[in-house]
Amino acid sequence: MKSASAMSETAEITRRAKSNLAFAFLCVPRERRADLNTFYAFCRVVDDIADDTTIPTEEKRAALGAWKEALERSDNPDGSLESEVVAMRDRHSIDSELMQEIIRGCESDLTPQRFETWDDLQNYSSRVASTVGLILLPLFGASEEARDYGISLGHSLQLTNILRDIGEDLDNGLRIYLPLSDLHRFQYTERDLMDRVHDDRFLALMNFEAERVERLFEETVNLLPPADRRALRAAEVMRKIYRALLKRMRGDQFHVFDRRYRISSFRKFSILLRQFIC
Repeated sequence: MKSASAMSETAEITRRAKSNLAFAFLCVPRERRADLNTFYAFCRVVDDIADDTTIPTEEKRAALGAWKEALERSDNPDGSLESEVVAMRDRHSIDSELMQEIIRGCESDLTPQRFETWDDLQNYSSRVASTVGLILLPLFGASEEARDYGISLGHSLQLTNILRDIGEDLDNGLRIYLPLSDLHRFQYTERDLMDRVHDDRFLALMNFEAERVERLFEETVNLLPPADRRALRAAEVMRKIYRALLKRMRGDQFHVFDRRYRISSFRKFSILLRQFIC
């Protein structure tokens, strides 16, 4: 059983993050939230290690390596986040390799990212996002039949994040996630992106990528098994929030260099309530 101190730590990490995923947990029965908070805390901590610009790269690599080792140990200190993550994983028979993949994805962010093609970007998204979708299925109480849904949802959310966070990623180590072949298609260069050129070429590029993500959202809806609709209410809240976020960015012509797009709390609660009505 999870210790009170561990429960407090993971819940606090989740509360502090104020993320859309943490918000969606409100759809989940209370008895499932502790393990969801633990998994979210794991994702948050390893992601924050990779994104921390105040820590030298080798220290970040060592910290992520320590997490990889901790996932393979059975003697992590009692009450530690590492111990609780391993216990959560084992309770739900989650493949340890999926969690290792999340860390490897974070490791790949320690150096400037470049992806030549859309397929290359989806390979990265599989590592850092579709793995999350697969791990969440048993935590939500969904069946193995929802596997393709979890994979597709992970892609949809991650790629929406990439479009939203273009400016922040440039600030954080000159990361470029948009496929270079797509930049070339619209005669928009890496230099243009670094200079934050917001012109017709950029809008054409972004709308092109947004159309791809829209198709992924449609695919995700069609992959939801009817028997898992109740268990995956939280996942559907996420899908609808992020689709609304994508729509808002498109309607505002993707001013992603100088603002961070969000969905209002009122809109998010409306989405959440509709999940219980439907």
